Amino acid sequence: MTFISDTFLSFRREIGPTMRSWYYIVFGVVQPLLYLGLFVPLLTAMPMGGDGNALQWFVPGMMVMLVLFTTVSCGWALTEELVSGSFERFLATPASRPGLLVGRALKELAPLLIQALILIVVAAPFGLHLYPVPMLIGLALLMIFGIGVASFSYALAIASKNDGGLFYMVSHSVSLPLMLLGGVLLPMQMAPDWLYIASRFNPLTYLVEAERALFMGEVFTPIVGYGALVAVLVAIAGIAVGTVTVKRASL
Repeated sequence: MTFISDTFLSFRREIGPTMRSWYYIVFGVVQPLLYLGLFVPLLTAMPMGGDGNALQWFVPGMMVMLVLFTTVSCGWALTEELVSGSFERFLATPASRPGLLVGRALKELAPLLIQALILIVVAAPFGLHLYPVPMLIGLALLMIFGIGVASFSYALAIASKNDGGLFYMVSHSVSLPLMLLGGVLLPMQMAPDWLYIASRFNPLTYLVEAERALFMGEVFTPIVGYGALVAVLVAIAGIAVGTVTVKRASL
């Protein structure tokens, strides 16, 4: 119960300023909408698999990219709190460390959930087929994955010791190869053999494939199972690493 209550308290504290900044959500969805309008037409002649619908293939990949880059970068705000000393005041309380991490991560993911729903609503009239239950499962997997990545990001922010430049360099040096090798923008089946093999060692690849399967209406398939396993493992590992880092910082 302490974990749940502390998660809620942390989330409530963090979400207020974010939700009052409505432009944060609006401008956050502009980039994916530009991708839909300017990039998807280039995919119509490519083999997408499934029902051949480019939107059905591209929208879930776009959502994975949104979650990845937003959660990878969310530790930046923590570096500012570390400089000001406000985060240290939280460390002085008996609050659950995992609860603090998950609450902060959910603050980043709540606007992303709204942006994802806007993306689906906008794409639907242009040919995106709606499968409500599988799509909701896909969004849930993204939230689980996002909690793990955000926790890693917070751990990196603390380990960077107030050096925002170091945080930015490391986080983006990791996230960009993950995105490119994950097949978010282009099918990895079209890549050279060595690049395709490299993509199979990328955990993001399995999440992207699971999201696309779910957006095709598939649920009980091995692809979805592998993606769910990756999301859960990333969440567990991220929370574990983040908790250890926060506890060491509070000593």
